[in-house]
Amino acid sequence: MKLYETAMTPSCRRVSIFLKELGVDVERVALNVREGDNLTDTFKHKSVNGKVPMLELDDGTTLCESVAICRYFDETIANDKNLFGHDALSKAQVEMWHRVVEFQGLYAGFQAFRNLSGIYQDRETCVAAWGEESKSRVAEFLPQLDARLAQSDYVAGSAFTIVDITAFIFVGFAQKALEIDVTGQFANIARWQQVIAQRPSFQ
Repeated sequence: MKLYETAMTPSCRRVSIFLKELGVDVERVALNVREGDNLTDTFKHKSVNGKVPMLELDDGTTLCESVAICRYFDETIANDKNLFGHDALSKAQVEMWHRVVEFQGLYAGFQAFRNLSGIYQDRETCVAAWGEESKSRVAEFLPQLDARLAQSDYVAGSAFTIVDITAFIFVGFAQKALEIDVTGQFANIARWQQVIAQRPSFQ
């Protein structure tokens, strides 16, 4: 199988960290999305959304969307990590918090960066006002995340899960791409980030 990726992008980083947690490696195919490698007819024929990461199985079946790829490996690789939860309640809590972090944090951050920077203005309409609104939504979400981490060692509960991978990537993206001083403003996020950063999979 092959994993098509642009290693620096948040979605590809999520898959890479997840695979490291499972102790799995697969053949990688590097694509340059800024140069439009994902816009070729060949790639779009394989990928439902035309984006990276995309996993191509040996039989030609393809999977896109980073969480779907993570779920595939979690189900096909024997492991006791419970990165999507271990029972009905914890699985529901992981799903709940994952959607919260993605929609209120990570995706809002993507919209802020893309619309404010115009990085993909050659292929999409960039609206500065929407970028500013999206950045405001990121800023509004951060206190909620900090409050959660005041109550819990990890975002979805007492154990490390895929939500912590996504949240870690989101916090780093907010700090670097959006220039928000997250760890300087939010002590609980800062404490949690230091703990997560020490995991071998994040090195």
